[in-house]
Amino acid sequence: MSTTETAALQRAIGQVKQCVGDLRAKYGDIPAVRRLVNDVERMDIDISDFRTEPETPSPRQPAVSEHEVVVVPDTPYDRDLWRADDEYVRHDD
Repeated sequence: MSTTETAALQRAIGQVKQCVGDLRAKYGDIPAVRRLVNDVERMDIDISDFRTEPETPSPRQPAVSEHEVVVVPDTPYDRDLWRADDEYVRHDD
């Protein structure tokens, strides 16, 4: 993420903080507002962490090219794939 991108994101987070502050002023310290405050704080921490990374991560590359065709077979799926996991199966001990 470039410096321009991080600055734009920081401005957007600042705008969200302002909106959440307005909601807190209007509705008080209700659970939904507290969660929003927590979410905004988390985003602020995350963007700060991103800017302090020793090296900027390279952008992700798609696993498949947009021009590559992926063939999906017409054969039936293995029925075992649709079974419930053991944790969901009731065992009468």
